[in-house]
Amino acid sequence: MKTQTKTPQPSSSSLLIESFAEFARSKNIDRPTMIAILEEVFRTMIRKKYGTDENFDVIINAESGDLEMWRTREIVDDNSEDIWDYDKIPLAEARLIQADFEVGEQVAEEVKLDDFGRRVVQTARQTLIQRIKDLEKELLYQKYIDQVGDLVSAEVYQLLKAEIILVDGENNELSLPRNEQIPKDRYRKGDPVKAVIHRVDMNNGTPKIVLSRTSPVFLERLFESEIPEIYDGLISIRKVVREPGERAKVAVESYDERIDPVGACVGMKGSRIHSIVRELGNENIDVINYTENLELLISRALSPAKVSSMNIDREAGRVAVFLKPDQVSLAIGKGGQNIKLAGRLVNLELDVYRENEGPEDDEDVDLGEFRDEIDEWIIDEFRRVGLDTAKSVLALSREELVRRTDLEDDTIGEVVGILSQEFE
Repeated sequence: MKTQTKTPQPSSSSLLIESFAEFARSKNIDRPTMIAILEEVFRTMIRKKYGTDENFDVIINAESGDLEMWRTREIVDDNSEDIWDYDKIPLAEARLIQADFEVGEQVAEEVKLDDFGRRVVQTARQTLIQRIKDLEKELLYQKYIDQVGDLVSAEVYQLLKAEIILVDGENNELSLPRNEQIPKDRYRKGDPVKAVIHRVDMNNGTPKIVLSRTSPVFLERLFESEIPEIYDGLISIRKVVREPGERAKVAVESYDERIDPVGACVGMKGSRIHSIVRELGNENIDVINYTENLELLISRALSPAKVSSMNIDREAGRVAVFLKPDQVSLAIGKGGQNIKLAGRLVNLELDVYRENEGPEDDEDVDLGEFRDEIDEWIIDEFRRVGLDTAKSVLALSREELVRRTDLEDDTIGEVVGILSQEFE
């Protein structure tokens, strides 16, 4: 095969490739990927100009900035029907390139970058930069989508109304939305922040890495990082439920009978769990020894209250829990948090009832007796927070009843009025 004598490449190709290579390296794009992007952009230019790139070779040296593009065609007779084929060239045209060419030989012509025109070259430059930016976004997305649920540390970069923008060690921007922050969290620019990667969204082709500090997974990862037995697999976290910043319950199980899972997690005088509590803004954490015995698990979940007895209705998904009067408030907890979390931990609805104790309680009236005057769903809401009798409701202020239940103040007022008439 005869070819033209190679001539030095114009400086425009060297400048284009060198500037692109430098930009690609600054974005941590590897050499094979960089070469592939360069070749594809140049082949796109060739297809636009010649209709095809099948008989073209593109040779790139990204280090030196050298670019060679060669078009190979077979020489045919000037009267041949094949002269219009993309890979054929008439003999007369071939002899303008080199005088001693003959039919049947291959001719390779060098295609110079400047042959495409200044506007096309400028477009190629912009296309290359955009391809790298798109690739950078794709790599960022793939990196973080594989890390969803992992614990990360980042630094506060910008405080916005709806979110906080953080940057990681590689200067990637991460988002911590307001609803994924613990209510007690307060940050300033430059503060270090721990969170889990909650999800990765794509907004108009740009990945958005969303973090969370309210997710149960965040608490789980903190336990893994602080408790060696969990990290080593000797203790397993069976379930985590939280009211972020207020209270959490963590059910743990030991695979080694010699290890007390609760003691290992709490540590001597709370030494191990203290750093986790501090990280969560003094969130109260109950560590519970998991068991397959549902009745025992419910009793442990309602700690610190002591359960007297219970009736489990698996079909209805409800449990009637009976406690002594002085244990009811402990079982319900502040704002009903304890009983809500316990129910979520065992995945059942827990209804708390007082055990009858003495003549005074005999004078009380079950809320069910007021169904003709009070809607059933309202009675169920009182029972959900452990208030199953008239006197148990009347013993609390209207403000406390509103805080504990999901009922409006007007509804509470009507109920209190109806119940009060019973004892007038």
